[in-house]
Amino acid sequence: MGYRRVVVKLGTSVLTSGSKKLDKAHMVELARQMTQLMRAGVEVVLCTSGAIAAGREHLQYPVFPDTMANKQLLAAVGQSQLILAWSQLFSIYGLHVGQLLLTRADLHDRERYLNARDTLNALLANNIIPIINENDAVATNEIKVGDNDNLSARAALLCDADLLILLTDQKGLFDADPRTNPDAQLIKQVANIDDSLRLLAGGSVSGLGTGGMATKLEAADIARRAGIEVVIASGHHPDVITKVADRESVGTHFSAIENPLESRKQWILAGSATQGKLIIDAGASTAVVANGRSLLSKGIVAVEGKFDRGATLLIIDQQGKVLAKGMSRYCANDLSKISGKHSNDIEHLLGYDYGDAVIHRNDMVVLNN
Repeated sequence: MGYRRVVVKLGTSVLTSGSKKLDKAHMVELARQMTQLMRAGVEVVLCTSGAIAAGREHLQYPVFPDTMANKQLLAAVGQSQLILAWSQLFSIYGLHVGQLLLTRADLHDRERYLNARDTLNALLANNIIPIINENDAVATNEIKVGDNDNLSARAALLCDADLLILLTDQKGLFDADPRTNPDAQLIKQVANIDDSLRLLAGGSVSGLGTGGMATKLEAADIARRAGIEVVIASGHHPDVITKVADRESVGTHFSAIENPLESRKQWILAGSATQGKLIIDAGASTAVVANGRSLLSKGIVAVEGKFDRGATLLIIDQQGKVLAKGMSRYCANDLSKISGKHSNDIEHLLGYDYGDAVIHRNDMVVLNN
């Protein structure tokens, strides 16, 4: 089939077929397709939504106040039902599953990130399908990845996949809202994710955004930077998983960037929520983006946010364009003292220094393509 390791992400709308409960008949069909890949020698990782929907169904649709605790209650009940359903469905085909519940904290900490990667690889080495979901029963807003699209992209980086399939209730990314524009065309191939494409994916106001297309675009961007191909397609397209794995033209295909990031930069991109921003001048922008240089204190115009040394920051130009993401060698308080100043002055201003670079190029991911 050409691919070695595939991550399949299933949205709640795919698992429920638009109803209030899990559509087991469709789930078994998806399990059959994933089994077909496994039997063809392709390793499969499943990133599944649906825990809260499964919890509501199991408790016979209780009416709860819409609080974080009640959502976590539903997730706690539903997660066991969801993994039970997948375990039973894959057992039809003689396959075992293993569950990984992750939060952003697991991806942010380098050691936990590597431990999660080792677990994934051990499951795959033993022909067991890893089933990944966010640990909604304990995750708070501070430690949530936030959506399973982005979680699946991070899982694809974790396990060094070469294909990420995002299955949804839409056929892919369109050049207009297909529900209001009869002339809307499916975009079959994307070579570069730019601002115009992000605008097309839209927010909740547009029909495209209601299905979470914006988060799928974010996920596609993370994965393709690590050298992973991405396809967004309908989870109800006949044999969608096997067709995508056979490189048939289904949905929207995103090309991988040819020179993927090394593993440390993949971790920076995958694991860390940004905790602040550095606004930099034109000279520093050229040095970072065009010349592949480290960010020095002299080029920093402004510091935003409160953060410690080692925090992941966004690097932004004076026009507001996000240029890069990287790990700071200095805390926010220190940076406010040395921004705009020459590197030679750092020790004099602070009484110590952690090197000339505020963000070293080895700890930085440039986001300009």
